[in-house]
Amino acid sequence: MAADYRLGHLTWFAVVSLISLAQAFYIPGWSIRSYSDGEVVPLFVNKVYSDNTQLQYAYAELPFVCPASGRKYGAGGLVSGSNVALNLGEVLRGDRIIMSDYELEMGKDEEARYLCSHKVDRAGLQRAREVIDNGYVAEWIVDNLPGATRFVSADKSRKYYATGFKLGYKEYSPVSGRPRYFINNHVTIVIRTHRAPGKDGQQGKKVIVGFEVYAKSIGTENRDKNGLPSSIQHVHNGMELAFPRSNATLAEKFPDSSYVPSEDEDDGDAAATLTIPYTYSVYFRDEESIEWANRWDLFFVDQEDNTKIHWLAIINSLIISGLLTAVVAVIFTRTIRGEIKNYRDGSMEDGKIAPKRPKNASTPRKAEEKPSLLGRDGEHEDDVSSDEDAIEDTTGWKLVHGDVFRAPAYGGILASLTGSGMQLVVMASGLVALSCFGFLNPSFRGGYISVGITLFVIAGVFSGYFSARVYRTFGGQLWQKNAIVTATLFPGLLFITVFILNLFVWAQASSTALPFGTLVALVALWLLIQLPLVYLGAWYGFVKVGPWQHPIKATVIPRQIPRNSWYSRSVQSVLLAGLIPFAVIFIELLFVFKSMWQDKSGYYYVFGFLAVIGVVLVAVIMEVTVIAVYIQLCSENYHWWWHSFAVGASSTFWIFLYCVYYYFNHLHIQGFVSSLLFFAYSGLACTVYALLTGTVGFLTAYAFIRRIYGAIKVD
Repeated sequence: MAADYRLGHLTWFAVVSLISLAQAFYIPGWSIRSYSDGEVVPLFVNKVYSDNTQLQYAYAELPFVCPASGRKYGAGGLVSGSNVALNLGEVLRGDRIIMSDYELEMGKDEEARYLCSHKVDRAGLQRAREVIDNGYVAEWIVDNLPGATRFVSADKSRKYYATGFKLGYKEYSPVSGRPRYFINNHVTIVIRTHRAPGKDGQQGKKVIVGFEVYAKSIGTENRDKNGLPSSIQHVHNGMELAFPRSNATLAEKFPDSSYVPSEDEDDGDAAATLTIPYTYSVYFRDEESIEWANRWDLFFVDQEDNTKIHWLAIINSLIISGLLTAVVAVIFTRTIRGEIKNYRDGSMEDGKIAPKRPKNASTPRKAEEKPSLLGRDGEHEDDVSSDEDAIEDTTGWKLVHGDVFRAPAYGGILASLTGSGMQLVVMASGLVALSCFGFLNPSFRGGYISVGITLFVIAGVFSGYFSARVYRTFGGQLWQKNAIVTATLFPGLLFITVFILNLFVWAQASSTALPFGTLVALVALWLLIQLPLVYLGAWYGFVKVGPWQHPIKATVIPRQIPRNSWYSRSVQSVLLAGLIPFAVIFIELLFVFKSMWQDKSGYYYVFGFLAVIGVVLVAVIMEVTVIAVYIQLCSENYHWWWHSFAVGASSTFWIFLYCVYYYFNHLHIQGFVSSLLFFAYSGLACTVYALLTGTVGFLTAYAFIRRIYGAIKVD
């Protein structure tokens, strides 16, 4: 047993070492788009998002931007205002990609070009102020690259990109102290190019390796007849979001009233609308130091700068795992092995052993209540009295041998939760593996969500299989009902929650809201594909494979459980056990949360570190569960089924508390709906984590108990 355990620990160490070498290298896309000089380069507008809110909006639907004209560009039949086909992941992340009116031709610089003059009414003006006040930034796309602003690190040694650009800014009047809002109505677009690889490069074609957008606010004065400003570099006044004042004074307009309206309410005929002129500049610049394969690197410089912290997180997790490994090794190699050896030696002495019974031992059962044991071949042995007497005259975990395999209360629900957890384990393992080897990368927009949903649906086979086997092991007979419950328990909870949240988001007219067609497609995936796969896996697991065999049968009458110490009681032990896995991942959680809630880009690049910590986390959960279940059995408490699942999932409680801490100390979310979305999505993420880790803990404890109780059998 000790040798097997050491072999298993070495296997875990080898897996961790191999994954650490992966470093999540980037694999380019399936095809590289190269452009000839003069060829049209499409520019797409996507959405606006902010760190201060979870609500996103489609850029093209904002009332103060230039509407699409419907013009055609190039020989490819591109039409401005046309929607780009999105995958499921892009829709779920709030993308709304539309062809714009910006004209870009490869290699052709435009110092200043007129786009449109858009008239904004009072509602549009107020909407623009709200967007600026909430700090929204816009996301544009060229050649699948998001528009970004280039910055230089504090030590001026490295350059990096920050996605998006500000729609405007706010300043306060030095006279009145009131806020003044200015909209960025001019953008300078910089396209960085590199010679195309292969034959295209020999033909003079280029690839795009950078897309930068710099926004500026330019007032309406000093413009020519084409609407172009006299100077782009030297701007004295910005484009203020305020209606022009009429000639009549406020006192003349309201002579018989003591009410004095604000400047914004002075809406005479001349102030009915505000005309905002939009212009742009385009520059193409060669970038010899960046190739197409590593054009995303500048987006992840900040993550690379935190490499030392990532390594600190890995070292922290390895230390915790090493300490737990030592504890489990002691349990296996000394305590359990010694107890099993003493039992075997005593039972082989004249076929019977009768050690002195401790005073505090529980009263033994009557002869007719003694459990029957199964031999190694699965058949009942004719004479098991010596084994039973030996076990009955001992203490600790062997004393509950007749009850340890007794089916738990609500076993059908536990089986369904186990099946759902295995489905999530398969999905998470697939996502991390594909990300580590570069198949899922930032160029695959929405890929993580799309592939995750695909893996989740396909993994329904594993969900049904494990759920059905556990269900039959508990003595269940209605496997069809169990399959339906397994297929609807977690997906149903997820769908109901998302649908309710969608009602709030719909009311805000946000692009974060899922379209009705997308909801129908998700329901179709759930009921028409995932449900049959779960049913198929359940049929195979229940009918073809059958239940897991137990080395010892459960007795008819359950024994009484003595009062336990405070630390071994269910709630306390579960919460204490959850602190250890949480300590493994809490450092890396800061980077994950920043990528999800602050950067809003969804680009988490260091999957190599995350994979290592994930593997160590699973190992720690397995070890913590073994220790917790062993302590519980030594306390003569045989209700370990639900306890093992709760111990495995217990760290989710501390993770959710960390979410609450992160909300109040790192985020600046405003509004009820945004806060509701944060806590609801955090709760769903914690639920997914609890199902996944709870299943790992349950299956680990199940294998551990079958092993130790099978080992006390005498050959």
